[in-house]
Amino acid sequence: MFMQLDRLIHEKGRLAILALLAASPQASYSEIRDNLGMTDGNVTSHLRTLHQAGYVAIIKSLEAGRPMTSYSLTRLGRSAFTDYLKALERALLRAKQSLE
Repeated sequence: MFMQLDRLIHEKGRLAILALLAASPQASYSEIRDNLGMTDGNVTSHLRTLHQAGYVAIIKSLEAGRPMTSYSLTRLGRSAFTDYLKALERALLRAKQSLE
């Protein structure tokens, strides 16, 4: 069961980013970094990996004349995250049942 989990998502930093983005339409780079307590290097690396996989979209804009970078889940990212959660729930349920 656990072997069916998407390894790209299963890494705790990427899992945290996807969970944060699943809960809101989009989040700025600084919101992601600050809410998750991650370093700039970790955030950048994980967002790059998620973007390359097609799970996260990059949104560039200007806010008060300053460049702003935000991120959101793509349709593929939302689907992959949903599938990951379902697989994790099944694996945990199976483990729990074996303990009872």
